[in-house]
Amino acid sequence: MHSFYELTTLSCPLLSMHAASTAARAFMEEDDAIGELLGCWRTELGQLGRVLLLRGFETAADLAAERRRALLSVNPFNAGSLVTALRMDSYAPFPFLSPVQTGSFGGMYEFRTYHLKPGGLPPTLAGWEKAIQPAREYTSHLVINMSLLQNPSGKPIYEWGFRTLE
Repeated sequence: MHSFYELTTLSCPLLSMHAASTAARAFMEEDDAIGELLGCWRTELGQLGRVLLLRGFETAADLAAERRRALLSVNPFNAGSLVTALRMDSYAPFPFLSPVQTGSFGGMYEFRTYHLKPGGLPPTLAGWEKAIQPAREYTSHLVINMSLLQNPSGKPIYEWGFRTLE
């Protein structure tokens, strides 16, 4: 079970998205890589030209070490020549949800980001936990809910990723 997650966003030209995602996968499978790749998505709606990489880590130290490896690389994610921007955000999973299930679940996924008022995360967690139990079938398509660990604005943020029902 992963205690920490990282959502990495690689921004690149549209025609480079496949090459960037392939290169990133190879980077995350290198011998000195830490963490588990749980998902890789390319945006085709909304903000285009982004590759999203979700990785899980057992400890904060593992997450920090892998982030250092990427940031100190002269070719981060093996896609340095393709990437125009790199963003790496650390998250904690909502504690009452099942672990991320990997696999191919169709071609459409949706990611939502919510910015909460300061102090808004505890009631959000309580509301989700209360609502999730009776709605387990509806939420079977949920990939993960997670809250951002660091945020300079001070406002809690949570990310909600799920696959569409086909």
